[in-house]
Amino acid sequence: MGFEANYAGTSFIWPLEEYLGRFRYGRDLMNIQAERSTPGALSVAGWDDEGVAPREYLIVKDGVLWDLQTTRELVHYLDDWYRESGQPATSHGQSYAQSWADVQFHRMPNMNLLPHPERDVSLEELIDGVENGILIDGDGSFSIDQQRFNAQFGGQVFHEIRNGRIGGMLKDVSYQLRTPEFWNSMDLIGGPSTYAMGGAFNDGKGQPSQSNAVSHGCVPSRFRGVSVINTGA
Repeated sequence: MGFEANYAGTSFIWPLEEYLGRFRYGRDLMNIQAERSTPGALSVAGWDDEGVAPREYLIVKDGVLWDLQTTRELVHYLDDWYRESGQPATSHGQSYAQSWADVQFHRMPNMNLLPHPERDVSLEELIDGVENGILIDGDGSFSIDQQRFNAQFGGQVFHEIRNGRIGGMLKDVSYQLRTPEFWNSMDLIGGPSTYAMGGAFNDGKGQPSQSNAVSHGCVPSRFRGVSVINTGA
């Protein structure tokens, strides 16, 4: 909506009526959940700072952009979409301030890439299907453009994969992407036994800036044809 365009950027998801419920964000097995209820996660709350009980809901449903994060102030922008989709037009409970002395505004909840919807795919099965690739474990440096469309990410640990087997370690690895193409190149994800919850304390937004602690649950995922570069060359 442009409220943070001068600080944190805008989004390629615009105008909303052309994207919500229509835009193919990724493959059918991609489901992105927003929630503030997972025990031990960093954004857990019984009520947000507008007194709303947060909901669990899907941002991406079966690969399609299905919903957006909302507060009492923002939910009315989606009235037409909620009416069309049959969903309740209520705040999702995403209002937050870092302290009593700060003004609350819309902030990210826990955002999770959910496990395979049909079976418990193991990490070994994901790797077994790779002839020549790289296993990237953990998160590292990152760079994202102002519309969240082009990006480059690193990692913490890198291993070569050859003929379905993990080989030696690599260094100076980074991968580049365009958001829709990247998620549509994901051909398999892990099952419930591979799901893990991570988190960060420094999700910064606003002017003056405020920090928000947020968790990301995810499963190992396999992507085809992604551009990988050597950052040490």
